[in-house]
Amino acid sequence: MSRLREQINETVGFIRKHTQAKPEVGIVLGTGLGGLAKEIQQETVLSYEDIPHFPISTVESHEGKLIFGTIGKRPVVAMQGRFHYYEGYSMQQITFPIRVMKFLGVKTVVISNAAGGMNPLFRKGDLMIMVDHINLLGDNPLIGPNDEELGPRFPDMSEPYSQRLIALAEQIALEEKIPVQKGVYVAVAGPNLETRAEYRFLRGIGADVVGMSTVPEVIVARHMNLEVFGISVITDECFPDALQPVDIPDIIRTAQKAEPKLTLLMKRLIESL
Repeated sequence: MSRLREQINETVGFIRKHTQAKPEVGIVLGTGLGGLAKEIQQETVLSYEDIPHFPISTVESHEGKLIFGTIGKRPVVAMQGRFHYYEGYSMQQITFPIRVMKFLGVKTVVISNAAGGMNPLFRKGDLMIMVDHINLLGDNPLIGPNDEELGPRFPDMSEPYSQRLIALAEQIALEEKIPVQKGVYVAVAGPNLETRAEYRFLRGIGADVVGMSTVPEVIVARHMNLEVFGISVITDECFPDALQPVDIPDIIRTAQKAEPKLTLLMKRLIESL
């Protein structure tokens, strides 16, 4: 058995001492987007610092809690706060909770993030359903020995984001009159924001929004054959010819302002699975 698999077993064993929940949906809540946690009928809440092999979230607005409960009648587990490459964690550490979710029973992962909008048709506060991504983090969570029990050596990424879930989310957005965009997310290492030239480059290679997370989690989820839905809240406008200095508190405020419509969309999506 691989060391990674041993760590997963140790973590799952610890969690099972606190809850016998069998979540079907795993949720990752991004920067300023913890509000969906209020929609969960909470049964068990564990702090990351108490969970073996879990990193600790160091970013403002990331609560650092693993929440078990239900949304509607759907059993879920939610990460209220995620981990980032720029915090100094390895790709394997960042994605470890996704692997744990799989061994707790999760079949579908719903991931949210805050991102900078580069598509000139997008505006601050918009929601964007992720249809594809570009990995410019300079690393990959699958580098190193592959444990065939977890997934194949060369996982297919022709459909990283489920077309079925994208169509379902679009239908829900239509019913709820929530405007949504669709586009490509590019992940960069950060933690600095991009220069004008970098925004031009990222837009030129086909990205609509840019962020510092999500892609490693999606790669690992697909490695383990989990169905994935991803959605971004556009928290700032990254147009090179009209670029303004970024105000992080303003980014968090924008995310929180957009959160009610994001929460409604995600809640209904999870209930509809």
